[in-house]
Amino acid sequence: MTHDNPSPSDDDLRVAVLACFAADKRTASAHLRVGVSNGIVHLAGVVTSPDTWIAAAELAESIPGVRGVVNRIEAPGAPSPARTIHLDLPTSESNKQPGKDRNG
Repeated sequence: MTHDNPSPSDDDLRVAVLACFAADKRTASAHLRVGVSNGIVHLAGVVTSPDTWIAAAELAESIPGVRGVVNRIEAPGAPSPARTIHLDLPTSESNKQPGKDRNG
């Protein structure tokens, strides 16, 4: 079976996020680190404003093929980078109808 629109590779997503950051004045001068694993973008670094912290996550989320963003950027007023991250990713279990089990 072939796919007309294969998912972009993690490397392609990383390049796309970095290009998006470089093109946006809010993040262009920020020293951010970007990693991607299984379509999940991981952001790290230090910024001086909460607006930059928010912008970085929003820009990363806007890239087609990104499945989620883990924002561990340090910023004034932002949540601690050491916090637990919960991602609501779709699973095969989420496709089941509520109230029905496997046997019924």
